[in-house]
Amino acid sequence: PVLDTEDAWVSVEGPVSIVELALEQKRIHYPLVEHQFVLCTILYAIMRFSLKSVKPLSLFDSKGKNAFFKDLTSIQLLPSGDMDPNVLSIRQQFLVKVVSAAVQTLCSSQKANEVSEEELFPFEKGKNWPTLAVDLAQYLQISEDVVKRHYVCELYSYGMDHLGEE
Repeated sequence: PVLDTEDAWVSVEGPVSIVELALEQKRIHYPLVEHQFVLCTILYAIMRFSLKSVKPLSLFDSKGKNAFFKDLTSIQLLPSGDMDPNVLSIRQQFLVKVVSAAVQTLCSSQKANEVSEEELFPFEKGKNWPTLAVDLAQYLQISEDVVKRHYVCELYSYGMDHLGEE
């Protein structure tokens, strides 16, 4: 971009402006940032629901694991469309666990105190974990329908039939 400067600023001496520093920075590789975001979301879900026996890096193949430790400005080989069926199975099991834990947390909090999820977790206001799991399914190359069906089954099994019908 072309930046016009006023004549009064041309003769100023001192450190380089923040705009010039920003323009000199290398551009980031957006798919790599998106890959890091998926890992952060997975880690947050594991922490939030205290999921045991989940190894976050097992949800990624060797290319995906190597990409986590590279500079965000480098062009990295990210996982392609062909995935190992074992990795896909582990990913699907993880998403099912997240949905089950989210429904269980919601139902137990509502039955125990008749408190809504927003009141129980104010910092997560507006966060819908089952929807987030469906979004993650898209990134992790898992069928979204599997996650949605499991969510409906969980709602019915906890007696939340009105939400299951929706």
